[in-house]
Amino acid sequence: MTRPSTVPAPPAALRRAPWRSEVAWAAGTALLVAAAFVVPRLESRGFRMRLVAEAAPIFGRFDPHVGVGTVPALVIAVVVVAWGPALAQRGPFPALAWGTALVLAGWSLALGTVGGWHSFATKLTGYDQYLHEVPGVHDIGYMLRSFARRIPDYQPDSWTVHVSGHPPGALLTFVWLDRIGLGGGTCAALFCVAAGASGAAAVLIAVRALSGEDVARSAAPFLALFPGGLWLAVSADAYFAGVVAWGLALLALSGVALHRGDRRGWAAAVGAGVLLGWAVYLNYGLVLVGIPALAVLAATRSARPLLAAVPAALAVTAAFLAGGFWWLAGYHGVVTRYYQGIASFRPFSYWIWGDLAAAACAFGVAGGAGIGRALAALGPRRESWRHRLRDRRVGLAAVVCASVAAMLVADVSALSKAEVERIWLPFTLWVTCGAGLVVIGRPRPTVSAWLAASAAGALLIAHLIRIYQ
Repeated sequence: MTRPSTVPAPPAALRRAPWRSEVAWAAGTALLVAAAFVVPRLESRGFRMRLVAEAAPIFGRFDPHVGVGTVPALVIAVVVVAWGPALAQRGPFPALAWGTALVLAGWSLALGTVGGWHSFATKLTGYDQYLHEVPGVHDIGYMLRSFARRIPDYQPDSWTVHVSGHPPGALLTFVWLDRIGLGGGTCAALFCVAAGASGAAAVLIAVRALSGEDVARSAAPFLALFPGGLWLAVSADAYFAGVVAWGLALLALSGVALHRGDRRGWAAAVGAGVLLGWAVYLNYGLVLVGIPALAVLAATRSARPLLAAVPAALAVTAAFLAGGFWWLAGYHGVVTRYYQGIASFRPFSYWIWGDLAAAACAFGVAGGAGIGRALAALGPRRESWRHRLRDRRVGLAAVVCASVAAMLVADVSALSKAEVERIWLPFTLWVTCGAGLVVIGRPRPTVSAWLAASAAGALLIAHLIRIYQ
């Protein structure tokens, strides 16, 4: 049985923000991005040099170009804009979730190969990348025991930039891929794209559990054309985003199940704990995923998953500790390494707001409008928080706002100056999903217009800037 082509009307809590507010948030997002591109060009050459990003706020350089991915990217964008909103309302939900992930993978590959297939396939093989260190890892035990010591720079055996900036889980993943015969830049890049794109399916599954199928279906086309797909194709952070997405999805499924008394939720809670615990050993900054995780639990109205998720996450910590790596030692080492490099002179006065513009490039103007709608849904009203959660569709609004909060905390820490368009992918993926709150109940042409605006930004960046890793 097919669903009607029109989307259902939004709940009262989500109808209260007028369309002018959404347009204002979208316009504000666009103006922030424009200012972040223009301001450095008005500053002195010395200031621009200290940014260490020729195309600030994006880590890359201006170089208009086309490539093998240009035509596929345009075709995917046109097809999704024209038919995506209608197709998202039809068919079984599992097919929609995995179909969205498949389209996002194609979109990411297309955007990532605008600069050429060779550029895509070698992104993770440079001298500062993970794969540079893989041949030297002969003993995983020794690697873990010596990992923290080798993080600071100016030692004979210091890790390369990307390896030193992350816990050992990231390097371990590429070592394991190499040992099962999937070594090399092409396999690593395709693995990251697949892992990151699968996060779209995870997000939709979580949104369905938290806010209902109608909101998830409304959000699906925006995830298919996720502007951050440009960085899903060239970054190990795509893999991190996929792990976080599945961890939060399992946490949402666990909370909903346990709230209903379904014991199968305990297995999902254990899975969530393992994945989110693993995420912390992929990227130090992903300790902030605890903020959206708490929002997920609040939306499900159940804290019971923590009884299984926390011990499972601690088991991951125990495994690394038994192997010889202590997370806090690594974190202190990475702070030292951070200020040994370009972060010591990158101007915080610019990046404290330039980072937000870079993140906006990843979630797009529709995501910006979604932030406004999410804030309106959670804003001061007479109803209690418990009463609001009876309308489960407010759950997505909570996760969107929590993801924004996590990025703001990372921003003010001064440990994220530039390159956040890829580093914050685990959060911007969820912010983009907030566009579903904007378009639910809207006519199809309106939905397509929001989609087109979001995709246009990604296409412009892909063709005007050579993206650095």
